[in-house]
Amino acid sequence: MSLFKNLSVISFLFITLCFALADAARFDIKNNCPYTVWAAAVPGGGKQLNRGETWTLNVNPGTTQARIWARTKCTFDGSGRGKCETGDCGGLLQCKGYGVPPNTLAEYALNQFGNKDFFDISLVDGFNVPMELSPTSNGCTRGIKCTADINGQCPRELKAPGGCNNPCTVFKTDQYCCNSGKCGPTNYSKFFKDRCPDAYSYPKDDQTSTFTCNAGTNYKVVFCP
Repeated sequence: MSLFKNLSVISFLFITLCFALADAARFDIKNNCPYTVWAAAVPGGGKQLNRGETWTLNVNPGTTQARIWARTKCTFDGSGRGKCETGDCGGLLQCKGYGVPPNTLAEYALNQFGNKDFFDISLVDGFNVPMELSPTSNGCTRGIKCTADINGQCPRELKAPGGCNNPCTVFKTDQYCCNSGKCGPTNYSKFFKDRCPDAYSYPKDDQTSTFTCNAGTNYKVVFCP
């Protein structure tokens, strides 16, 4: 009986693993920029991507509060310590925490309510590199992009080395940060929204900026699509 019991346990674990793998998501992160970027991901770490290179991440089902972004003008030593002009994550090549604004963000949560993945491109931390986030499987076809010349058109008061800050980063007020109560779009958030209509432009901008696919979908993130 113990043999049959052990076989039953093994079968159960195998089936559980198969379901987990079936619902895991693959993210193919590609650099199409004419310059090197240092891709960053939480979870995932980081990787230098020269022009045309791709980094593939396999992300566990149920992952939440995840993000992918590009870092620019980085220098790292042999131990993986250094700094970046934009998107720096504590001076580490292998990110363990989120990046410093301004940085364009691909955000996602897998296998959530209704067995759906939720994803968006967010400019709530500002903008540094044009980005695409699109599904590549599972019959899901609605991708999103932010490809405008936001750095070139950035309002003077929001300009930052290598990027364009969101007003919350600069002014740190409830009006721009939505720290409490209700808040709505501002002239600054409209600057971002007009140029990238599918992207988050301020913290309460959910209705037009959150997209879904069925769990188990794979995705691509492209810098400078």
